[in-house]
Amino acid sequence: MARATRSDNWGFPRWGGYGSSREAARVRICDRHGCEEKGDCPAPKSPNSPDRWYFCQEHAAEYNRGWNYFEGLTAEEAAAREADETRTANGYAQSKHNAWAGPGDGSRSRDEMRALELFELDPDASFDEVRSAWRKLAKECHPDVRPGDADAAKRFQAIQAAYDVLRVAEEERTWKPTA
Repeated sequence: MARATRSDNWGFPRWGGYGSSREAARVRICDRHGCEEKGDCPAPKSPNSPDRWYFCQEHAAEYNRGWNYFEGLTAEEAAAREADETRTANGYAQSKHNAWAGPGDGSRSRDEMRALELFELDPDASFDEVRSAWRKLAKECHPDVRPGDADAAKRFQAIQAAYDVLRVAEEERTWKPTA
């Protein structure tokens, strides 16, 4: 059985943190000639190469401003390569995994979306667009304009209900307490 040895390190931060070692941390210096800053920003040495430069933030920004991915290629080769790479990156253009949800930013309820469909507006329509569409449809279907037309009366009631839904939602969104 091994005998325990005595240590003056009881785990207190004054004597050393838990699991800390006494070795110095390695710091990479910027690869730019003459710079003594910490080089923690990797940058590619050439296209399709795993080799990297390690610059400080200032020199990495300077390097990126001057970087030409298509350097050494003719204009036709550069266009063909860009077309080939963007053709396979179409999943990044729009999040396809959220396409089932439809348009809009998700801030509108299902009732609001139905009301916007009735007015034939985009899900991101402003309330001014809603108001103008409501006025236009209300003028077309108003019972005073079409007396005795039951379908127009039903459509007018639906338009009014849809407008009320959107008006209340807009008031809730823009409500501010009185001072």
